[in-house]
Amino acid sequence: MPAITLAIDTAAPRLQLGLLLADGTSDFIVDDIAKGHAEILFARLDTLLSRNNVSNADIERIAVTTGPGSFTGLRIGLSAARGLGVARKIPVLGIPSLQALSLTVASGPVAVFLDARRDEAYFQTFSAPGVPETAARLLPFEEARAAISHEATLVDSPFIDIVAMARFAAEQDVADYPPHASYVRDADAKPQNASRIPRRV
Repeated sequence: MPAITLAIDTAAPRLQLGLLLADGTSDFIVDDIAKGHAEILFARLDTLLSRNNVSNADIERIAVTTGPGSFTGLRIGLSAARGLGVARKIPVLGIPSLQALSLTVASGPVAVFLDARRDEAYFQTFSAPGVPETAARLLPFEEARAAISHEATLVDSPFIDIVAMARFAAEQDVADYPPHASYVRDADAKPQNASRIPRRV
């Protein structure tokens, strides 16, 4: 019997909540929204739980996408998942977004290719859905495109199957999936030194 698992994805311009129930059935809510995830997340969660006669107290584990994706979106999803996990004292799993995307395929090798802008792409291959073959990489766009195997099913949409992610997370070892952001691309922020006053020694 699977653990009752809540899955949260805010990495893409969409809020997705998925719920896997103890009897193996599932439900989900999807809102196409580029901003404002934080304002509606908990209201949507209440709706999802109530229509399945489930309360926060019944949730046994939580899964959340960790990126790459929108910086703000990732922070919202991770904060919500961690907060619920701490409040309920239940495990929280961080599922890398490219791995979650591979779960949209039923079987066989998978290549996940996402436009990262700046003429670059996020790229990762999987020997089977959810089973990484290579690490997630940020590559020049054409180099990533050339690396796509003809034998692999290509996934190039940023939108995951939230129910597939919930089912996947329900079976994984929590220790293998820490809930930390996975940006892949290095941070763009640079130290602000222009107005710094040198320290007198």
